[in-house]
Amino acid sequence: MSQPIYVIGHKRPDSDSICAAISLANLKRELGENAVAARLGHLNPETQFILNKVGVKPPILLTTAKNSLEEIEIDEAILINRMETLRYGWDLLLDNDAKTIYVVDDEGNFSGIVTLAEISKIQMQDLNKTKELLKDTPTMNLRDVVHGKILYEGNRKKSGEVRISDKKMMDRDLTGAIMVLNDHEDNMIKAMAKGAAVIIIAEDFVPNDYIFEMAKSMGVTLISTPYNLMKIIQMIYRSIPVEFIMTPKEDAIMFHPSEYTEDVEREMLKTRHSSYPVVEGKRIVGSVARYNLLKAEKKKFILVDHNESKQSIDDRDKGEVLEIVDHHRIGDIETDKPIVYRNMIVGSSCTIVAMMYNEYGITMPDKIARLILYAMISDTMNFNSPTCTQTDKLVAAKIEMDYGLDTDKMAEELFKATATIEGKEFKNILYNDCKEFTFQDLKANISQVFLFDYKEVDKIEPEFTAYMESEIAKTKLDLWIMAFTNVEGKGSRFIAVGPLAERLKDAIVQFEEKGFVSRKKQIVPGVAAALR
Repeated sequence: MSQPIYVIGHKRPDSDSICAAISLANLKRELGENAVAARLGHLNPETQFILNKVGVKPPILLTTAKNSLEEIEIDEAILINRMETLRYGWDLLLDNDAKTIYVVDDEGNFSGIVTLAEISKIQMQDLNKTKELLKDTPTMNLRDVVHGKILYEGNRKKSGEVRISDKKMMDRDLTGAIMVLNDHEDNMIKAMAKGAAVIIIAEDFVPNDYIFEMAKSMGVTLISTPYNLMKIIQMIYRSIPVEFIMTPKEDAIMFHPSEYTEDVEREMLKTRHSSYPVVEGKRIVGSVARYNLLKAEKKKFILVDHNESKQSIDDRDKGEVLEIVDHHRIGDIETDKPIVYRNMIVGSSCTIVAMMYNEYGITMPDKIARLILYAMISDTMNFNSPTCTQTDKLVAAKIEMDYGLDTDKMAEELFKATATIEGKEFKNILYNDCKEFTFQDLKANISQVFLFDYKEVDKIEPEFTAYMESEIAKTKLDLWIMAFTNVEGKGSRFIAVGPLAERLKDAIVQFEEKGFVSRKKQIVPGVAAALR
């Protein structure tokens, strides 16, 4: 199974990271790569509006770079019905070069496990144990295992004893015995008279009518087979149903498809089994062995709109980063080998993706063009943000011209529908676009939300400040800043809480007076300068 390349944005995704992931994944597919857009969190209302407006499904949700069993190649489970013979199970194992088969009931539900070693053990173990197993073995199994025909099926109960004709036959207690006889009909009569339950007759011999009548009157089963006496005796112990010797599912070690491979490997180290069932609900969906885990490929990723570990997917070291497309500062992500790294001073990651389409000579589909333009409008505040560059404006102008779009109309529609905190839960306001930063040894969260009207802030400021103080108390953060930014780029209102809030009081006032709107270019550098 070849895994796709996942194109992912950062945690708590915004419109730029989601639209960039979708657009870049589409470009990679156009270039022949198996790329899939993914996201690391829930969509915010603005992004959901954009995707609905354009008519594009959200990327799939990923929570970790670790592989689960359903994401790697595992073996097909070799299944056998619970009442099938050990001989059939043996043949299945040999034909498939396997050591384990999985038993299912009549509805196809997983029941247990049978191994090659367990089947082999039947031939070697104490006959008293085998006798108990043969006692309840169905007549059909006896017939199948010797490739015979049932001449008459009686109702005498079997004892599980297997006997042949010898000099002491008349001295033995043959009650319920399975007799293996040749064409000597007098031995058949004696065996029935002594209480035999089943007579298996060698070399396709069919007895006379008297034998049939006697068998019917006594309830003795008659089976004829092409095998000779030695072959019958060899095969008869393989007629036992696999259910009789299986390890029941309650005692088996089994895994769910969603379990992570590292957890599965840890559990495997406790035992020495060759393979293990993978079960979902009542059904077995596959078989996993150590070699499946050893040959599994790491998940592969292309990162967009971020390049810092704390903003990226959990357990990133379990995966492999192939490429980064970003417009932020260089972060701390390290790789084992060289990768494609594209970092540009532009206002939106989607600006870079649009340029990549042009460089490869691939025309963007209409939906991709609209996604990219919406994301650029969002990330640059309709090209009014300090982070916006001439490159952003030129790329947007070309998309407008090529696809007959109007950025001002798109921006007005987008902001009116989404730039409000009216009626939103405090949790959503604080965490929707929250990023963590480190200033020397000090840790801070800076959250940002965009809105039209600052009156919405006035209504909630006291209660929201108290909420922020309760949230920072749950963490080891030194500072938490909330920026309420005008969606048209006309400044921000700030609330700061935490041990460093008082120290930054004057700086926060200056941020508002200077009309700071960009977290990356203005707020973060401003906080860093104030803390020096």
